[in-house]
Amino acid sequence: MVYQRCRFSFLLVLLMFYWIGNSVAVNLTATGTVFLDSNRNQVKDANEKGLAGVRVSNGQDVVQTDANGKYSLTVSDDTIVFVIKPRGFITPVDKNQLPKFYYIHKPQGSPDALKYKGVTPTGPLPETIDFPLIEQDESDTFKVLVFGDTQPSNMREIAWLAHDVIEEVIGTDAVFGLSLGDLVGDNLNLFHPLNEVIATVGVPWYNVYGNHDMNRLAPDDRYADETFERVYGPTCYSFDWGPVHFINIDNVIFQPEKEDNPPYICELGDRQLTFIRNDLAFVPKEQLVVISMHIPLTEMRDVKKLMDLLDDRPNTLTLSAHTHLQRDDFLGTDHGWHGDEPHHHHNHATTSGSWWQGTLDEIGIPHTTMRDGAPNGYGIFTFSGNQYSIRFKAARRPADYQMNIWAPWEVPQTETAKTDVLVNIFGGTKRSKVEMRLGTDGKWQSMTYMPQKDPYFQALKKRDETYHIEQKIHAAIRDSMQLLLKEETELPDRGKRLLYGVPKSTHIWQAKLPEDTRKGTHVIYVRTTDMYGQTFTGRRIIRVR
Repeated sequence: MVYQRCRFSFLLVLLMFYWIGNSVAVNLTATGTVFLDSNRNQVKDANEKGLAGVRVSNGQDVVQTDANGKYSLTVSDDTIVFVIKPRGFITPVDKNQLPKFYYIHKPQGSPDALKYKGVTPTGPLPETIDFPLIEQDESDTFKVLVFGDTQPSNMREIAWLAHDVIEEVIGTDAVFGLSLGDLVGDNLNLFHPLNEVIATVGVPWYNVYGNHDMNRLAPDDRYADETFERVYGPTCYSFDWGPVHFINIDNVIFQPEKEDNPPYICELGDRQLTFIRNDLAFVPKEQLVVISMHIPLTEMRDVKKLMDLLDDRPNTLTLSAHTHLQRDDFLGTDHGWHGDEPHHHHNHATTSGSWWQGTLDEIGIPHTTMRDGAPNGYGIFTFSGNQYSIRFKAARRPADYQMNIWAPWEVPQTETAKTDVLVNIFGGTKRSKVEMRLGTDGKWQSMTYMPQKDPYFQALKKRDETYHIEQKIHAAIRDSMQLLLKEETELPDRGKRLLYGVPKSTHIWQAKLPEDTRKGTHVIYVRTTDMYGQTFTGRRIIRVR
């Protein structure tokens, strides 16, 4: 018995020694300086001063630089150290306009077995990790371009993105861009050509990690984001621009062992929650905080923990994408929010629409209408102090194209009072006011908010399915003819058919035509004023017989 106790004590001491030794070897202290890069060479020269009060993080802890711009942080062998861009400064960007605000410390790099290239071994921790900042003017009012799910699966779809969306935003007056995850469609080799295309916009571009940006061949969640980190840096980070504080988070946890699809869950986890808590400790309560993620807040397992960190703040906004539709939720106690006003969560439209599906138009780009009947497009966000407004922009459409009005072309005069007019307000919310009138002399009447299937989307889907069947028949005929004539022929490419809709589009309003409508041709006018005070109008012509 005495021998066994001594042996146990020896093993315990040995294990403690091994644990302590490895802790010392793995957990190191990173030090460095945040400095004003006057000559923009990204090197701290002797005459360049350190900047005091700038925040730096290891992804969990947040510290401020001292009077000389110095900081120190604990790091492990899998840490990304990054500077939190303060107002009035910008970090360097690479040739693809990606902000370089971080240093990756992975001495051994990423595992070699990963299909997609991860992080190259970084070697020993440098003696100093310095972060250059460049001064810039930042107004209280500014614009941001926001993309949801660019999600190309091949170079052809990158070309569609370039011609459908990117070309029209080159030269934008937005100060930076933000993509809300699913940058690509599982093929991580497309990160680089995608970045090259988006770089032509000409503004710094920040990126959120999505479920189609992870390496699905990785053994677990730790290694699923290695390629994303190599290209974009940390998946959880923050920065200030003007009077607004932005936090980008990763709420996709890869679980390859999950028996049912999808192979991930939606959760933040304790490490990111700790970072957000520590980060917000330096952010004034009245400052607008914008948190961007990929999967909607309403699907997140630990949503209440995040809400606990925010609900004493009067000015917050959260953004997501993922669903390939546009939806606005105003959250309360059911999701852990206890603020005076409901929390606004904006699930953003996608630039890829319905995954680049739909028949091709006259220049060879699919219509890719989103599942809720809205066109594919992007957002123009305007921030002013601690307030914001959102404006949806349909790809390759006029700026005032903000709705689809659905009504029959011809109506019997006896049926007008029974005839519905439906309108899909692309960026509409429950807080939108929508009205309709018949003719310029008609009386404006309120339309009723009635979420339902979008009839325009249903018609498109039916048309695409018909084309798809026709194409199969033509292909069978072509194959038979090739056997007889021994000549190869190609069918015209009509694109992929729409596959998915939603039971209800959450931005549809409905009203009846006036009962006393006279025979003849009439114009239906619709106007809407959204929650930000922006007013849009639309028109549709009908005939009453």
